[in-house]
Amino acid sequence: MSYPGYPPSGYPAFPGYPPTGQESVYPPAGQYPYPSVPGGFPPVGGGAYPAAPPSGGFPGAAGYPAPGSYPGAPQPGGMPSYPGAPTGPGFGVPPNGSSFGGYPQPSSQSYVGGGPAQIPVGYPGGQVPSPMPSQPAAMTQSTQGTIRAAPNFDAGRDAEILRKAMKGFGTDEQAIINVVSNRSSDQRQKIKAAFKTMYGKDLIKDLKSELSGNMEELILALFMPPTYYDAWSLRHAMKGAGTQERVLIEILCTRTNQEIRDIVRTYKTEFGRDIEQDIRADTSGHFERLLVSMCQGNRDENQSVNYQKAQEDAQRLYQAGEGKLGTDESCFNMILATRSFPQLKATVETYSKIANRDLLSSIGREFSGNVENGLKTIVQCALNRPAFFAERLYYSMKGAGTDDSTLVRIIVTRSEIDLVQIKQLFTQMYQKTLATMISSDTSGDYRKLLLAIVGQ
Repeated sequence: MSYPGYPPSGYPAFPGYPPTGQESVYPPAGQYPYPSVPGGFPPVGGGAYPAAPPSGGFPGAAGYPAPGSYPGAPQPGGMPSYPGAPTGPGFGVPPNGSSFGGYPQPSSQSYVGGGPAQIPVGYPGGQVPSPMPSQPAAMTQSTQGTIRAAPNFDAGRDAEILRKAMKGFGTDEQAIINVVSNRSSDQRQKIKAAFKTMYGKDLIKDLKSELSGNMEELILALFMPPTYYDAWSLRHAMKGAGTQERVLIEILCTRTNQEIRDIVRTYKTEFGRDIEQDIRADTSGHFERLLVSMCQGNRDENQSVNYQKAQEDAQRLYQAGEGKLGTDESCFNMILATRSFPQLKATVETYSKIANRDLLSSIGREFSGNVENGLKTIVQCALNRPAFFAERLYYSMKGAGTDDSTLVRIIVTRSEIDLVQIKQLFTQMYQKTLATMISSDTSGDYRKLLLAIVGQ
């Protein structure tokens, strides 16, 4: 049984997407009574990102800092850490006030091929890196996930393996890990359908009865269609007392137009609520306006860069902030909410020349709180999306305790998109591998499954 009005999870052709995938089968209603996500994403640390490939960067984006300069002492313009989280350098502020040459500038991140995206199942829906041209005639560098569709896939055989793993006394967790970590999102949806056909039982309910804690959360994430999970995450971020602003920022400030529209539609069909009304009720001021802008799903997605417009926008941003007493917040909102990510990247580069200060630093000086975090998230995604997620992963595990919800959400979501690049940048940025940090921060079957997804 599928949900009425459930949007297809295959997104239309877009230059920033992976090769053609298949549609997901959406879960029966009421199938996912997941517990509330306690976390959001962790504090964002500051940013001297590692060295970039020689081909990267707009003209003038030279001078990459040596790997290892991040994290370090807080730099000017850094945003405050989230309460209770380990302190770190300011969000995305290059060392010594250098320009955005401090970020790794991979050559254009366009995925090869078009067509519907093969979206990873799990925490939030398949966000993908926007193409980021370097020099006008840059070579393309595709991104890749650590999970690929299994060859010779047999949904019935996998359903049988899972049934056997859960039958009788005890659970064969290793058998479950072997199946779910080596199947694509689409294949997991087919296993779920085959299981119900063969045994008349709901695979998700069976898994929930056999598993618990973080392992349960991770497995359920792997079996969830992405758009549904995005909508669910947003609903629970605004449900009850308090609001998880970090989750709202992570989802609404990083998605493509089609993803946003699908999320908005699913939010309505699944929860019977209007997401814009919920945002207005739960947030206020310039942060509310930014999120309402984001949930329109109306950002320019033309991948070519207009350098004249970048010059004009950079000048407008300077005059709206650093160049005047006070701040014209609506100008920042308008430009960061409407321009394409490649266009924003060009604007950021130009801005640093006009203002003698990078845009992230200026946002830190002109804004505070949630709207500051939201605007900085948009800028960082425009500059280098895999580095953005590498930083999130680091701070989900840094210090005492682990923000497991963020860890699970990012690992699962990026597993079929760009987790290979995230791992590479993680190692450059923190001088340790992602797998090493996961190993020291998690345990048991939960650790085994995370490492199986990440790969060594």
